[in-house]
Amino acid sequence: MLVNLQRIKAERLVRGLTQEDMAKKMGWHDRSSYARREKGVTPIGADELIKIAEILDCTNDMSLFFKLDVPKREQ
Repeated sequence: MLVNLQRIKAERLVRGLTQEDMAKKMGWHDRSSYARREKGVTPIGADELIKIAEILDCTNDMSLFFKLDVPKREQ
């Protein structure tokens, strides 16, 4: 399974939060720390994903932040 970065971004936008808002809520000093994770440049750690889900009020269904990564030949 892979983290669904597009879904994280979509949930953030639906809630009217900017990347800067998310960075502040994560306890980071600049937007780029969050932006690099949302763009997939820096991997999102498990603790960070939980914190993002809490900020976005999505802890009841964490599965929405994942997508299957099954090779075509195994589908």
